Amino acid sequence: MRFVSRVVLPALLFVYIGYETWLKLHHQSLCSATGCRLAGELLRFPSIYLNFLGLFAAVAIGVLGVLSLRKRPFETLYFVALYAALAFETIMISYQILANPEPCLFCLGVYGGLLLIALTSRPAWFLYALPILGAIVFALSDLAIPRNAALIGGDGLYLIASEHCPHCRKVKRYFADHHVRYTLLGVDDPSVRHLAKALGVEEIPILIRRKGDSMRILWGDTPIIASFERSAASNASESNASAAGGKASETDRNLFRPEHQGCSIDELSENPEAGCADNTDEVKLR
Repeated sequence: MRFVSRVVLPALLFVYIGYETWLKLHHQSLCSATGCRLAGELLRFPSIYLNFLGLFAAVAIGVLGVLSLRKRPFETLYFVALYAALAFETIMISYQILANPEPCLFCLGVYGGLLLIALTSRPAWFLYALPILGAIVFALSDLAIPRNAALIGGDGLYLIASEHCPHCRKVKRYFADHHVRYTLLGVDDPSVRHLAKALGVEEIPILIRRKGDSMRILWGDTPIIASFERSAASNASESNASAAGGKASETDRNLFRPEHQGCSIDELSENPEAGCADNTDEVKLR
């Protein structure tokens, strides 16, 4: 049994990773699920390097496994290498599950292989290691990890808001009264907070208007509502001019910037009733 767990299983794991590496070098893969593609997007380097690292780990575990059958000092090194690889893969799988809609099936196969090797090598030590692996998963689940998914999926209006923010409620009431259709992005979602901060905005409500290849971003209740009021006034002016047979006057495209308020994203995350401050900026991205 020791020979199977320390030599045969690491060799099979090496073949499994090696075959996937060969396929990937030829632009193919064992895994065709969405999670496999998304897993590569989470890395800071090409995913093929992670395959090479897996091959090295499988070889190290296998070689140390062979040596541990003959010389006892190598047994300690074998288990160090095995559980280091298992901890590494636990972090990778846990992060994938938290960040992606689904994990990579190939990575799950590698993780299952490592678990099987650890369980069959020495069951008692595996039971001791389970709380450590569980602690890794629990620690990662405590972090506000953004989801690896698109929040702005197509043309339309997207409102980043919180139910605890009075300025957000003001904008939502206006939208409801004027039958404005929009997609609500709750700021309690870590991905939404990450998006807002990536835009350099730390107060809500934030309105994102996407149309084709252009995007307009406003934040603060006054500029958001004022943009719709101006649009309605402009449409009415053009209609009146058209009915009178005249030419509509041009409307100033720059929104006025009065003092208005918004709620701080950071402070709302700590205390839902706090965090209101002044803000007077507008950004247009193209």
